[in-house]
Amino acid sequence: MSELFDAVDALVASRSPLPPPAERKRLRQAHGFTLDEVAATLKVRRATVGAWESGKTEPRPPQREPYAHLLKQLARLYPTSPASAEDATPAISAATAVPAAPPVPAEAAHSAAAAAVTTPVPARAAPAPSPAAAPRPARGSRRPGAPRAAAAHSPAPAGSGAYAHGPLLVLDADDERQVTGYGTGGLLLDVPAGSLPALVEWALSEARVGAQKLHASGRDADPLLVLTAAACERYGLPAALSDAERSAGRLPEGHKVIKLLERAGWKLTRRGLGPWARIYRPVTGGRRQCVQLCIPSWNALDDRAWGHAATLEPAELARVLGVYAHRVMTPVGSSAVSGLELMTALNPPTRASEPDSDGKRHSEHRPGSLGTESLDPAPCEAVDGHPVLAHLPRFHIRGPQERLFEEAYDWARDLTDAECMQPHLVGIDVNLAFGAAANGAVVGLDAHPEHVTAPVFDPAVPGSWLVDLSHVDLSRVKVAKQWRDLEGGLLPSPFTPTGERPEGPAWYATPTVAYAVELGYDVTPVEAWVRPRSGRFLDGWYKRLRDAYVTTMADLGVAEKLPPGEFLEAMDGYRGRDPELGIVVDAVKMTVKGGIGKLQEKARGGGWVPGQAWPALARPTWRPDIRATVISRARVNMHRKMTALAAATGRYPVAVLSDCAVYTADGPSPLDVLPYDQDGKTVPGSFRLGVSPGMVKHEGTQDVLWGVGVLEQLGGEGKVANLARYIKTGEVTARDTGE
Repeated sequence: MSELFDAVDALVASRSPLPPPAERKRLRQAHGFTLDEVAATLKVRRATVGAWESGKTEPRPPQREPYAHLLKQLARLYPTSPASAEDATPAISAATAVPAAPPVPAEAAHSAAAAAVTTPVPARAAPAPSPAAAPRPARGSRRPGAPRAAAAHSPAPAGSGAYAHGPLLVLDADDERQVTGYGTGGLLLDVPAGSLPALVEWALSEARVGAQKLHASGRDADPLLVLTAAACERYGLPAALSDAERSAGRLPEGHKVIKLLERAGWKLTRRGLGPWARIYRPVTGGRRQCVQLCIPSWNALDDRAWGHAATLEPAELARVLGVYAHRVMTPVGSSAVSGLELMTALNPPTRASEPDSDGKRHSEHRPGSLGTESLDPAPCEAVDGHPVLAHLPRFHIRGPQERLFEEAYDWARDLTDAECMQPHLVGIDVNLAFGAAANGAVVGLDAHPEHVTAPVFDPAVPGSWLVDLSHVDLSRVKVAKQWRDLEGGLLPSPFTPTGERPEGPAWYATPTVAYAVELGYDVTPVEAWVRPRSGRFLDGWYKRLRDAYVTTMADLGVAEKLPPGEFLEAMDGYRGRDPELGIVVDAVKMTVKGGIGKLQEKARGGGWVPGQAWPALARPTWRPDIRATVISRARVNMHRKMTALAAATGRYPVAVLSDCAVYTADGPSPLDVLPYDQDGKTVPGSFRLGVSPGMVKHEGTQDVLWGVGVLEQLGGEGKVANLARYIKTGEVTARDTGE
C-alpha cells in the first residue's frame, strides 16, 4: 500500500506548479545564483537550467519538484510588485516593431516582454537613451511561431531587407539539440541547420544577417555567427581546443567537420578553422559568399579586450557584440584585427570608375587611400629580420643612427626632497591617447618613400629624418611661443621612449622633429626618407572610434563637457552601472591600441627565417611608418602638456608610462594636481579632465610612502621603478620583483 502512496506523491510532484520562464530567471538572479550553481545542485547541465528559464524545455522528474521548491522559496524572498512588473516591460517603438504574429502561450508572451533593469544613474549625469544602449535582455522564451521581440533602446534589426536580423547571431543549443540564435534587439530565431555546412548556407540564404558597408566604395559586412560551447558540440566541433590545437590556433586539417565543409564546396582562409574563422566560396557573378565564425570557448574573445564576455549568457553576449558592431564594426577577429580592418572599411583602396565607351565601370585606385599594393619601408623603418635588411650581418644590432625608435614613454625618476614631503601620488591617464594622436596625422599614402640627402626639414612632409637633437635643452624652451626657464632635469626628453637625452644623430618621425622646432631649436637633418604623396588617412577611423567611446561612456553616465568635479564623480564606479557596456568600452580602447600596433605586425610562428617575408608584409596596411607617426604624436602631445603644466605651476611628473603620468600632490584628487579656476578653466595647452579623447581621467592615487617603498623594492643599479605601472591598484607582484 505504501508503494501506491509513493506513486501518487511522485505523480503529484511531476506536475509541481512553476512560475513563467522569465520569472524563474528573475528569481535566480535576484538571489545572485548562477546557472552553474543551480545546475550543480539539481545535478543537471548548465544548458538545461538555461532552457528551463528560456521556456524551450520544462523540468521533468526527479528534478521538477526540488526546482519548484527552490523557486517557491525565492518567490517568498523576492515577490514581484505591480510597479516593478510594469517597469520591466519595454516599449517597442514603431521603428523596431515586427508584424503581428499568431497568439502565443501566456508564458512565452510574459517571457518575451521581460527585460532586465540596469542600475540607475544619477539624474545629472544620465544622458538620453542611445539607440544601441539596450537594457540587458532577458533570455525570453522562443517557441515556433513566437514573435521576435526587441528590447527597448537596443541596436535593433531594421525589420526588413537583406540584413533585417542585424549583424550577428549567438547560437546556443539545448539538451534536445535544438539551436536558437540570439540576435541584437532581443531577437530570437530557430536555427534549422543540422550541420556546419548547412548552417553556413542558412546564414547566407535565410538568416538575413549582416551589416551595410561603412563606405560607399566598400563592401557589406559578412554575417557573424557566434557559437557557444553547446552549439559547437551540436555541430561536431569540440567545446574546447586541445593543447596541440590551441598551440596551432586551429583544428587539424583532417578534422571531420573540415572535410564536410570541403565536400560542400566551402573553403577556409589561411588561418583555418580556429577561434575566428572565415568560411567562403569564391566570388561568382559578383556575389560574395562568406560567413564569419566566432567561438568564445576557444578563446576568441581575449579577456584583455573583452573582459568576461566569453562567460556571458547568449542573449547578453549578443547585446555586447551587437553594440560593438553597431558603433564600431562587426568584429572579424581580435580587437587588433578589427581595428586594422576598420581602417580599410572606412577608407577602401578602390572605387568604381566612370563608365567607359561601352558603358562599363572598372575598379580604380581611390585617392586618399593606401592603395592595393604592399610597400617596402625605408631601411630605418623596417623591423629586425625584414627582407630589406637581409644584407646586414647576422645578429647585427642597429642603434638609433640606423633604426627609427618611435615608441611610447616608459620613464621614471627619483623623488626630490620636496616631493617626498607631499602625502600623495596621483596618476592621470589620457583617454584614447593613440586615437587622439591619429586624428589629424598626415601620413604617406600609396607611394614608396624617397631618399633625400641633406634635406631642409619640412614639418608638413611625413617621413623619417636622421638629425641630431642632443642640443635641445629642456631647462629653457618655448611654451606657447614664449621662452620659459624650467627644471629640465625633472622632465623626460620628448625624443626617446626612455626619456633620456639623445647623445647624437638618430632617426625620428616628422612630428618629433617638428616638436624640437616648436620648443625653439634649429634642426639640420643629415638625410631623410620622405613621402610627398600624403593625406589624413586615419581621420575617419579616429572619428568612428571616438564616437563609439564617447557614446558608450555617456550611456554609462559619463557625459561630455561635465565640470571637473562632476566628471570625477560620474567616473566613480561607472562600470557597475552596466557591466556589459563596460566591456564595450574596453573593447573600443583595445581596438584603438591594437589597430595601431597591427600596422607593424611582426613575424609569428615557427619556421620563419630572418630575411624572409612573412604574411603580414603582403598587406597594404603593413605600415610601420604610420605607426611611428601616431606614437610620435602621442608622446609629443604628452610632453607638451607636461611642459605647459610645469611652466604654469612648477609641478613635474615623477613617472610616465605611455599615456599615464604620476605627480605628487597635497591631496588625493587630480584636482590637487591640475589647477582650475572658478570658471572651470585650466592651464592652456595642459591636461584637462574630461571624457573626450586627449583629455584625462583619474588613474589612481597612492601614498608617497608607498611610492618610496616601491622605489626601494624594485630599484637598484641605476634603475628607477616606474610608479605609473602600479599606481592604479598599488599592487606589486612577485613577477615585478623577479621572485
